[in-house]
Amino acid sequence: MVNIEKIRCQIPALIQNVYGKPLVYFDNAATSQKPQSVIDLINIMNSKTNANIHRAVHKISEEATELYEEGRESVRKFINASKREEVIFTSGTTASINLLAYTFAEKYLHEGDAVVVTECEHHSNIVPWQIVCERKGASLRVLPVDDTGNWNLDSLKSLLRDERVRLVAATQISNVLGIVNPIKDLVEISHTAGAQVLIDGAQGVVHGSVDVQDLDCEYYVFSGHKIYAATGTGILYGKEKYLEELPPFMGGGDMVDTVTFQKTTYAGLPLKFEAGTPNFIGAATYTPALKFASETKEDGYSDYEELKIDYLNTNLLSIDGLKIYGTGANKIPLFSFTVEGVHHSDLALLLDKMGIAVRSGLMCAEPLINRFGHTGMVRASLAPYNTLEECEIFMEGLKKGVSMLR
Repeated sequence: MVNIEKIRCQIPALIQNVYGKPLVYFDNAATSQKPQSVIDLINIMNSKTNANIHRAVHKISEEATELYEEGRESVRKFINASKREEVIFTSGTTASINLLAYTFAEKYLHEGDAVVVTECEHHSNIVPWQIVCERKGASLRVLPVDDTGNWNLDSLKSLLRDERVRLVAATQISNVLGIVNPIKDLVEISHTAGAQVLIDGAQGVVHGSVDVQDLDCEYYVFSGHKIYAATGTGILYGKEKYLEELPPFMGGGDMVDTVTFQKTTYAGLPLKFEAGTPNFIGAATYTPALKFASETKEDGYSDYEELKIDYLNTNLLSIDGLKIYGTGANKIPLFSFTVEGVHHSDLALLLDKMGIAVRSGLMCAEPLINRFGHTGMVRASLAPYNTLEECEIFMEGLKKGVSMLR
């Protein structure tokens, strides 16, 4: 069995009270708490190794540059990218998708073309594609989900029938449904029709292992703050072949080779997409963050996670009028639900007074919430540092909250 206390003792934020109650933090799909190793590195770099990277020859700059590039190499290994040049630092998943949408549209998208997204996407994987499709005269097609929240891949084949789809953008795991989607099948079907694939791994990178070479997707994105790294950090992975073809997103320092008033030539990958002073302190935290993430996936944890999933699934459904959205065998410990006669925000506020942090509302997935006929839901999302005992406290508080609101 996994040593859960060994994991928890590294997270100082978990050792606090909220309204006089021990904190039960079940809002991990929004952001994770940071291990002490990440906090220490941030403090050290802010107080000592604080100098701009790549530009200077003095010692502090060299040390900061080394830590920054070590962060890139840590990401490369964690997702099994073939080259460090395929790992681009951004400010988050949203920034990664916007970077790709703009540059992809400039290179590949033309009038009459199409982009496919799924019905269970986060707004950050819908709106950027709407913007570029409108600008280019392309269309946005949607792969629907069924009543359980699962894809119908036969529908994808239909959406790809005319071979005008240039890109399929899909989430590995929905931040509302918690279902591990059949990404490899989607990639294979998309490639058969000549479409490239972007995977939103904001949730997927946290749960299970990611091997971008095995997935064979052209692009993969995620945020650092969801996997224990600093806020304001993100990753765009892309196959070198395609990143080389894309134009720069922003101009400025560090992304150039030579600059004259007549012409500018650009730096090679990955710097071509990293204009200006980056969040070098944040990027460096990928090294301790991903080390911690790897430790949480040691032998025994998957069994413990299944215990939590089974416990919550069984006990949530025992509440009269409660409905879970996103069901199936391949699920992470993330549960979005409604309770008949109870408003989602009222329930979340009551839970907060009991020291239990959950998310409520549209969860930046309005089309999906609307598809199920609601204006909001409650979401409980767990990380490896959450315990079965916390699940019991959550269920006790939930039952109390529901009884108070009815």
